Amino acid sequence: MTRSAKKGPYVDAKLLKKISGMKPGDKTVIKTWSRDSMIAPEMVGFTIGVHNGKEFIPVLIVEEMVGHRLGEFSPTRKFVKHGGRMQKELEAAVEQQGQQPQQPQKSQ
Repeated sequence: MTRSAKKGPYVDAKLLKKISGMKPGDKTVIKTWSRDSMIAPEMVGFTIGVHNGKEFIPVLIVEEMVGHRLGEFSPTRKFVKHGGRMQKELEAAVEQQGQQPQQPQKSQ
């Protein structure tokens, strides 16, 4: 469910205060834990370090990001890979042969 139009977009006040004291294009990273803040037009050109639960992911704000949330650009989960034993054996065989991996055929 989206936020009410009557209330307006949520932008962390501390984040806006930090941005107002800097000039666009400045290379310093502004750290924030406010993943739910909406990206405002005033943020374009700044690099914001968005916390993902473990570390700060630097995000360079561009015009296309306005209206989205900061948390959308800082993933919280790390994808390892699918597979298991069969996938490891397939990758090991490929490394020995120096070929591109081939996907196993599925029977229908």
